[in-house]
Amino acid sequence: MLSGLRRWRPHLGPLDRRILTLALPALGALLVEPLYNLTDSAIVGHLGRAPLGALAVAGGALTVVWWTAAFIEMATVTVVAQRRGAGDTEAARRDVGAAYVLSIALGVAAALFVVGLAVPITDVLGARGVVARDAVLYLRISAIGMVPLVASFAGTGHLNGLGNTRRPFEIALVANAINVALEVVLVYVVHLGIAGSAWGTVAAQIAAAALFAASSLTAPLRPSRPRAGDLARMARDGVPLTIRTVALGLALLSSTAVAARLGGAILAGHQIALQIWLLLALALDALAVPAQIFVGEAVGALDRAQAVAVGRRTLWLGLAVGTALGLLTIGLAGVLPAVFSADAGVRHEATLALLLCGAQQPIAALAFVLDGLLLGAADYRTLRAAMIVALCGFVPLATVTLRVHSLGIVGVWLALTCWLIVRTAVLLRRWASGRWQAVAFAS
Repeated sequence: MLSGLRRWRPHLGPLDRRILTLALPALGALLVEPLYNLTDSAIVGHLGRAPLGALAVAGGALTVVWWTAAFIEMATVTVVAQRRGAGDTEAARRDVGAAYVLSIALGVAAALFVVGLAVPITDVLGARGVVARDAVLYLRISAIGMVPLVASFAGTGHLNGLGNTRRPFEIALVANAINVALEVVLVYVVHLGIAGSAWGTVAAQIAAAALFAASSLTAPLRPSRPRAGDLARMARDGVPLTIRTVALGLALLSSTAVAARLGGAILAGHQIALQIWLLLALALDALAVPAQIFVGEAVGALDRAQAVAVGRRTLWLGLAVGTALGLLTIGLAGVLPAVFSADAGVRHEATLALLLCGAQQPIAALAFVLDGLLLGAADYRTLRAAMIVALCGFVPLATVTLRVHSLGIVGVWLALTCWLIVRTAVLLRRWASGRWQAVAFAS
């Protein structure tokens, strides 16, 4: 499967330049959110170990909820790109309308879920005492932002599907600048503590949704009223994507749950390393965005050769970038934790986790780019299967770590590494075999 990778030459050709033209703004948009999360961790972390632990628990739970609804963005990018490739603009407009309608319904459902189950969620994740109280508070405030957040997924999918990755970057930049500014004021000036962090996030989500709605209404393919079939098709596509995303979130959430049961220093150190992992993941995901767009367009135009060429080049670029980011992370593993905590124990645990985090990056790069390629091909069932099978790589070592506490944070991150290896192997086999084409070009 890797023989093709070895044959690819690293020079940049016309296709590479097209990929990078979309990837660079996408990188900016993707980096803004985790950079905010890192800032959030730094601000809350200096309030003490308990608030940082509460943020780890609440943030992990919210990540699963957000990612459950993220199929809206993924499915919208693919369908708009494929419709454009086929020249069917009217159907593309209806699909965007369907995305917005479903986003509002899902946002309401997510808000009710978070408010109603905030206490059981924190209990399952191992939070106790002050950590549990603060986590519940953070979750219930955050529920207010669920509808605008999911609506922003629809807006991002619409614009990215049109090949416009610049505007989502601009919106993310503005919204998160508001977020950070409000958080500093609410936490340190108004002294709202962790609640101030949650309110800043909600304000940013409302601002982003308003900007995306305005951009969609002025886009070349404006959303139009969807038919029942458009809604049903997007909801149907959402089933395997949601299962896939829940399985992904469960692995990350379970890692937090295991860390929570190993002690406060390990939980806080894991939170720091996990935020940096998410930052790196989304940086690598910038190449998955053009991969999905270009493969989607090629599928719509029935151009198999172009779809394969996009896969070849994005995988090569991803592997190169992943290796560079991995080496950088390993080099900074002893320095970065000091930015987030003054606690020597927390810094030590975070350093151990970051060393393993850096070693994962080349494998992670292949996984994220393959996600984009198979999303563009609408091979959603394979993406679901890969993530479920990957849990089989995570569970055994995570279970051992729960029983043998001396493995500590190293055990947690080795379990995540096994999870990532299994996921990448399944996806790479599917792409290299060419069997995805039977799904992409079925019609």
